[in-house]
Amino acid sequence: MAKILCVLYDDPTDGRPTTYARDDLPVIDHYPGGQTTPTPEGTDFTPGHLLGSVSGELGLRSFLESRGHTLVVTSDKEGAGSVFDRELVDADIVISQPFWPAYLTAERIATAKNLKLAVTAGIGSDHVDLDAAISHGVTVAEVTYCNSISVAEHVVMTVLGLVRDFIPSHQIVLDGGWNIADAVSRSYDLEGMHVGTVAAGRIGLAVLRRLAPFDVQLHYTDRHRLPKAAERELNLTWHESTADMVPHCDVVTINAPLHPETEGLFDDKLIGTMKRGAYLINTARAKIVDRDAVDRALRSGQLAGYGGDVWYPQPAPADHPWRTMPHHAMTPHISGSSLSAQARYAAGTREILKSYFAGNPIRDEYLIVEGGALAGTGAHSYSTTKQV
Repeated sequence: MAKILCVLYDDPTDGRPTTYARDDLPVIDHYPGGQTTPTPEGTDFTPGHLLGSVSGELGLRSFLESRGHTLVVTSDKEGAGSVFDRELVDADIVISQPFWPAYLTAERIATAKNLKLAVTAGIGSDHVDLDAAISHGVTVAEVTYCNSISVAEHVVMTVLGLVRDFIPSHQIVLDGGWNIADAVSRSYDLEGMHVGTVAAGRIGLAVLRRLAPFDVQLHYTDRHRLPKAAERELNLTWHESTADMVPHCDVVTINAPLHPETEGLFDDKLIGTMKRGAYLINTARAKIVDRDAVDRALRSGQLAGYGGDVWYPQPAPADHPWRTMPHHAMTPHISGSSLSAQARYAAGTREILKSYFAGNPIRDEYLIVEGGALAGTGAHSYSTTKQV
């Protein structure tokens, strides 16, 4: 029997909801391109309920305990003596979410002598040291595509929020005011702007498709160029590199995974090549940008706005400069954890566990590392620094 250690974010401040804003979710059985949504047999949780917090337990407890496994759920993941560190030493499986990542460093993996599987309940497994997972024979899997559209919707919302300067205008209403000049002094139309995405995978392409009806000029860069048919359909301009693309864009959205090639990509130099007054949106990973370079660019006016929901570390400390820099549209890491997305990544986590316990292959699109090498989606999206 296995010990499963699940690290999830805290419950709401006033406790687990007893009622919800909606009674049901739309039924979605496949994603764009045809990949089917997670399909485990016998789910016993309610789609649309809060599953990603500690008391939600990803709907796993009865499933695991009825099969004789042990489930430990905690939000305590940092600092000396954390529950995560104490329970990790004899855990067989670790599950966490990108929104509240349990950082599986090389040091932690070395102490986890029984660890065989690390599951990301969501997408993006950069909180796992992939080199260490490879060298220790740990399989890494994630629920690919489960919340890609959720994130793409958040990107579009953030683009419009920044360009139209929505947040300060809403604050005027909350404060009881009505000064229209103040509300519109930084508000523009998105129509006609040049918008580019760094990476055009599942999220990046979904962003492009959703922005096309706004009559913008669309650009992209990706190490895997899209088919010509997709470029013609959306009238896309392809660029060989991020550096080639960003000087042409009024809005840049980052939708790339974090790996050695993207870490620190948006530094003072690259941001300095962007149009003055451009907007930068990052729902990918915080370390793709230089934290302080973004702050400086907003204060100098080089950037007109920065938005997104990814921070480093997560949760971000109270004194993180992104909380107080001007003209930002930052949220906690929520873009991929809507109640709709939670239903899919909870089901996908169960599907991965069922396959693993039955000795059946995990879906190739869910795999990041297997058999001592990058595999599946991991081989397509990530690079490593040592073994591979």
